[in-house]
Amino acid sequence: MAKAASVPRKPRKNGFEVKRGVVPPSSLVLHFSPDQWEKFIEEACRQRGLPNAVMYAAVKQLGGAGDGGRDVEARLVPALLAGQWDLYQAKHYSAGITPSEFFPELAKFFLQLIAGTYPAPRQYLLCAPRGVGNDLHNLLSKPSELKQRFVDDWTAGKTGLQGRSAELTPMVKTLIGAYDFSTIVECQVRDLLAWHALNRAKHFELFGIEAERGDDPAAPSVPTTAEHAYVEELRRLYEEHAGKPMTLPEVLQEQRYEEHLQSHRALFYCAEGLKMFSRDLYGEEEFNTLLEMVLMGVRPSVNSLKHKSGEERLYAGLSTVAGLKVNDSVLSPRLRAGDLPGTCHHLANQGKLTWVK
Repeated sequence: MAKAASVPRKPRKNGFEVKRGVVPPSSLVLHFSPDQWEKFIEEACRQRGLPNAVMYAAVKQLGGAGDGGRDVEARLVPALLAGQWDLYQAKHYSAGITPSEFFPELAKFFLQLIAGTYPAPRQYLLCAPRGVGNDLHNLLSKPSELKQRFVDDWTAGKTGLQGRSAELTPMVKTLIGAYDFSTIVECQVRDLLAWHALNRAKHFELFGIEAERGDDPAAPSVPTTAEHAYVEELRRLYEEHAGKPMTLPEVLQEQRYEEHLQSHRALFYCAEGLKMFSRDLYGEEEFNTLLEMVLMGVRPSVNSLKHKSGEERLYAGLSTVAGLKVNDSVLSPRLRAGDLPGTCHHLANQGKLTWVK
């Protein structure tokens, strides 16, 4: 009976994983203190992208005495102007927010507008880790009904507004009547988490998330144009070693040089895997920063005047890089055996290291 052909294993992709025993972010926020919740909202707003690729000009946590009901103030322009800022109201309760809990906050908001504490915001965003309850959700989805219910209940002194009917003066009532209640919305926890995650370093640290590195790419059988510079450096090394001119096809035809080249191409692709991992999860800068660390560490040994050949310079670099400490790099915990040697070839590919002088 013929043996079934084996199915190639699908390469593992880069991704994220929550450390064992760590609470997922959507659950962890339930255990924040009120101050932690406000700070989290502030950090999320700093990362929030607005229409037309705009970011907030200024974001500040103001929760506490004298905040006027604005726990986080996020300005679209540097000055605090009407319609040019968003008010984030943070409520960290053990259950979904009810009208009785929200109406007093809304009354405070309108009284602060009358007092001139701040101008009317573009949006009033209610942020709660357990969201709003069904009653309040239904009211927020029907702004005209929310407005009428709020005025009626404030007039009657109920739904959390007991004993406060006198505060609803004709001026306040006129302001409420003219106010666009569709700008009063719930800010979903999933949106806050998505904005916060745009700063991956802080998000990972806060929620105990680790980046999971997938498989490194395999080196193609023949060098590609993207490898030209560092492969050319190795070709010149072989030419120097052989004592005669050698083209790349001639290098590939001679076993000892072909084997040497392929082993170093494997190192290049190990570091290429690290580069892809860094780009996918941290952005371009982290890998570039690591390259600069390596360059600073190996350049003195590579350029030592005692070296007489390209082979000596190559192995001086590889020997030095093996002992480098790059703990300052966020990529350090995910380094593999071939990564740092491979970065030497990436530096050669950028023209920052040469073997044959």
